[in-house]
Amino acid sequence: MKHISVLVPKGDAALGTIEGPFKFFSFVNDFLTAMGREPAFKVQLVGLSSEIQKYSGVFGVSPDATIHNLEKTDLVIIPAVNGDRDSVIEMNHEFFPWITKQHNTGAEVASLCVGAFLLAATGLLNGKNCTTHWMSAGDFKRMFPEINLMDDRIITDENGVYTSGGANSFWNLLVYLVEKYVDREMAIYTTKFFMIEIDRNTQSPFIMFTGQKGHEDETVRKAQEFIEKSFQDRITVDQLSEMFAVGRRSFERRFKKATSNSVIEYIQRVKIEAAKKSFEVSRKNVTELMYEVGYTDTKAFRSTFKKITGLSPVEYRNKYNRSAMSA
Repeated sequence: MKHISVLVPKGDAALGTIEGPFKFFSFVNDFLTAMGREPAFKVQLVGLSSEIQKYSGVFGVSPDATIHNLEKTDLVIIPAVNGDRDSVIEMNHEFFPWITKQHNTGAEVASLCVGAFLLAATGLLNGKNCTTHWMSAGDFKRMFPEINLMDDRIITDENGVYTSGGANSFWNLLVYLVEKYVDREMAIYTTKFFMIEIDRNTQSPFIMFTGQKGHEDETVRKAQEFIEKSFQDRITVDQLSEMFAVGRRSFERRFKKATSNSVIEYIQRVKIEAAKKSFEVSRKNVTELMYEVGYTDTKAFRSTFKKITGLSPVEYRNKYNRSAMSA
């Protein structure tokens, strides 16, 4: 039987990422029992102390155990924590030696959504791939440059160190773990019961690109603003470097450092974001929108659109445009 420890962090946590895993694995035990099989999990809520933790000033969570009296577990689940990242990490730093000790003695560790910030602070993700909510990608890259953030992914698995993408995508990680710990049959059963889309592997269709502007490079910021206002035009790196009187190599280096995107990537993402918004509300066809956002090559547009969103232009329009769905 796998011993699962869902952490009860201090500060403002997303209650669903504490309750969700607790109920999910408990339900799996019920399903197994109903099938005449043995329960697979022992699930506990684990805090820094036995005190009830209040979230949103209303909801209280009472830990079943503390890190001081729980010697061994098989899986540590770190829920999503909100608020100032540095403050949240500081108020929960007592968890880190315990999490590391559990991992070093054979336990697996999983973070849900922005719980990746706490997992990253343990050092267990250094040099590894991970994911988190796409809206927090900029902050994560800035705080943990030694970690390879794959912000388009729903799940990463680095030899038993797991992370999940934004918000409700943590359910996909829970299903992944059930398939690993129990079997595929039970994983499928849980997706049908909880109505979860199985084998979803990208959060790209949900990403809304706004550009990383939380930096202090004024020249780069002005270049970003120019790109966002002139995305319909053909913009080149040489044009921008000349416009802002910065050598091309220096301009590209500064742009990448400030935004985490190359200049070309940034231009592409701005164009595709504009196309996405048009697909969501207009009845224009792919060719019309392609020209509208500054593409003249249909193959290049379709390829770039799918690379960024994970969907073809037609698939995206059919998914998010109400009139397309009813056509």
